Amino acid sequence: MKKLSLVLAMLVVLCLLQPACRLDEDDDGRLRIVVTYSVLGALVQELVGEDARVIIAVPNGMDMHEYEPSGRDIETINLADLVVRNGLGLESGMEKVFAEAEKRGIRFFTAADYIDIRLIGPGEVVHGDDGHDHQIGAPDPHLWTDPLAMKAVIAALAAELKASFDLDVSDRAETLNARLESLDETIRAELAVIPVNMRKLVTGHESLGYFARCYDFLLIGAIVPSLSPQAEVSAADIAALKQLIAENQIGAVFTEMGTSAAVAAAVSRETGAHLVEINTHFLPADGSYFTFMNDLVRTVGEALQ
Repeated sequence: MKKLSLVLAMLVVLCLLQPACRLDEDDDGRLRIVVTYSVLGALVQELVGEDARVIIAVPNGMDMHEYEPSGRDIETINLADLVVRNGLGLESGMEKVFAEAEKRGIRFFTAADYIDIRLIGPGEVVHGDDGHDHQIGAPDPHLWTDPLAMKAVIAALAAELKASFDLDVSDRAETLNARLESLDETIRAELAVIPVNMRKLVTGHESLGYFARCYDFLLIGAIVPSLSPQAEVSAADIAALKQLIAENQIGAVFTEMGTSAAVAAAVSRETGAHLVEINTHFLPADGSYFTFMNDLVRTVGEALQ
């Protein structure tokens, strides 16, 4: 029995060392594209259709900020033809795996390389001098809440697929980009009814920066003043946030995946601001990016009007 286990372990190791090896039985010869998270993966799937096999590394509904890859995830990445990642530290738990895969020659496409990166600015954080990732000037990884940023990503990925794999998805890219432009126009129209003095956001963590920049909202603060909901939050942070909420007459505080429910409830109770749950990181039941964004916009619009 021990000898059999040893043989199986050796086979797995040998397989991981061979790029052409496949441990799964459903490999059908199509291009294997691994996308790190579901929201980006939904658009990649629409872009490639049935011409490639899209595999999502982090299950939908799990927090990308704290996810660490399993042995199976490592295997999947090492067997990919292309890995599509967000970048800007979002996949921090996977960076060592990425580095090893790159050494082995796995090709990567980083979405953040093709957008206008937003940096955390003065006034967005409670404490910006403690060396954490929410300090002034830190790059914001939450790029998927801006449909026009995603349009740029899709155009670049379509070009990469053609150049590196001779996979022509130009027709679908054109259609998808038109849909993203239409989505942007719809969002602007729906949010136009919110008065300027009400276009202020307090969120669970610094998650809606690109959304705010694209649609003219002011970021007031966050319950966890960080780009990651796993960061520490102090009594001083909460006190400063409560003051900002009072000064800006904030009526709604948005809480999201990873935000401490107890801390969020305390902020709401002590400021009188209504607590609103919002989805900023995972796909709805239909698996559509467009539904994801429409739901986000509807939640924001209803809370702030």
